[in-house]
This record gives sequence, C-alpha cells and structure tokens, in this order.
Amino acid sequence: MNMVTRLLSPSSAARVLGPGDLGEVLDLLARDPVDNVFIASRVAAAGLDPWQLGGELWGFHVGGRLASMCFSGANLVPVCATPESVRAFADRARKQGRRCSSIVGPREPVLDLWSYLGAHWGRPREVRASQPVMVIRESSPTVAPDFRVRPVRPAELDALMPACVAMFTEEVGVSPVGADGGHGYRQRVAELIGAGRAFAWIDRGEVVFKAEIGAVTREACQIQGVWVNPRFRGQRISEAGMSAVVEYALRDFAPLVSLYVNDFNAPARAAYHRVGFREVSEFASVLF
Repeated sequence: MNMVTRLLSPSSAARVLGPGDLGEVLDLLARDPVDNVFIASRVAAAGLDPWQLGGELWGFHVGGRLASMCFSGANLVPVCATPESVRAFADRARKQGRRCSSIVGPREPVLDLWSYLGAHWGRPREVRASQPVMVIRESSPTVAPDFRVRPVRPAELDALMPACVAMFTEEVGVSPVGADGGHGYRQRVAELIGAGRAFAWIDRGEVVFKAEIGAVTREACQIQGVWVNPRFRGQRISEAGMSAVVEYALRDFAPLVSLYVNDFNAPARAAYHRVGFREVSEFASVLF
C-alpha cells in the first residue's frame, strides 16, 4: 500500500482548528513572518471561524502540541509543514475532494502535497515549481521612488479595474471575471483601495503602473499584483514604481516588505534586486 492511499492513525490525522487553538496558531505563524504572512493576516482579521476566515485551518499535532497547519479554502496553503504533516494534510484533502484553485506556499511541502494528490485531482493547468520569495527591510529602496505612484482613490476603482483584470489574467492564465461577472473580484479590489493598500500611477484615466499590498501583519506585508501597462514596458518604470510602493509599505504598514516571483521572470527578478529586495526562501504553486 503506497503513501498516497494508506490510512493514517487517528493520532497522526489532521483536524480542524477552532477558537480554542488560537494561541498555538499565532505562535506557529510567528515562526516565519515572511512565509506565513498570507495566513497570519487572515487569522489576524478573522480569527479561526471558517466562515470569516474563508476556509478551514487544519492542524497537525506532535506530542500534543500544534506542529504544522494547512489552510483549506480558495487555496491550499501548508504552514510549517513537515513530511509527516504533509501526508496527513494530503489524506484529508483527498477525502474531501478538490475545492481549491491552487496549492501555494513553501516549495517542498507544496510539491510533496501535489505528489500525493495528483493522482486524485487530475492534471493541473500549470505547476510553478520555483518562485523566489524576496524581502526588503527597514531601509529605503536603492532606486529613487516615483511618487506619481500613489494610493488609489475610491473614485478611481473603474480606472483601476481593467489593469487588475489584465494583471490577473497574465499572471494566473485565466480571467478573474467568472460566473458572477467579476463582482467578487471587484469587491476585493475595492476593499484594498479602501484600506489604502492599492497603489497606481494613473495618467489621464489610464493606469501606467500598479501594485497592491495583499497581506499585512505587524511583522511583515506582502506586495502582489505588480503590473506595467504594455505600452510603457521596457522603460524600467517598475523599479521606481516598486520603490514608491515599498516606501508607503514601510511607512504605513510593516517593517518588512515581501513578495514572490516566478523564477522564469528574469526581468522582474532583476528589477526587484535593483530596488533592494533579496531572496530569502522559495515558494511553489500548483494552479488548477
């Protein structure tokens, strides 16, 4: 019997975490503020109620103490996962069936999860096996910021939306405008604008550059959705634009700014290095 199908003993099975586990959850998330920023930001905002959190948080215990977790919602995200906990999370995910649009997180546990689940969940659209995680800390970027990039105003939502849809489609390979006509995605963009976490250079109603801060904790924040209008690419706009976003992030949100990027996107990686980011770990994504 192989490891994909063998049953785990009750003591080694993953279980859904609840409010009584919050203290241990926060302690575990604090072990790696950068890699765990996405889940930590969700827990900080919503606690462990699955409805508010947007999914379940599964826990794996060793010696009675919480050792690893996995978020199961729109994404499947392992946290501080070990080979043993990955098997437990894969067992639970296999039994409930695929409900996520991606598996994303630290490279080794993500690829291990997929090695167990692939035979059951079918062919993915894409496996991005190497996505360097980059950070910049409490110091100014090494490229002068262009403050034509600024926080987006609520009244500019309609101007920003086409750029957001274009970025998502380029990056993920599918449009975020689904059966709901894009209402959910528009609402998420509006929430980021309202929180002061959407930034753009908008010239006469046209977005030249944009980026958002998608996750925030007291220790770190994560930039996402970096996009340059195709008409302006090749002019190194992203460097000065990213420098501006980093300045806003360090001033208003957290002492450490992170992002992750596909390893094959050499121009973006080079631009982020020039801004002052350095690579600290590696993610992977399996996209469905």
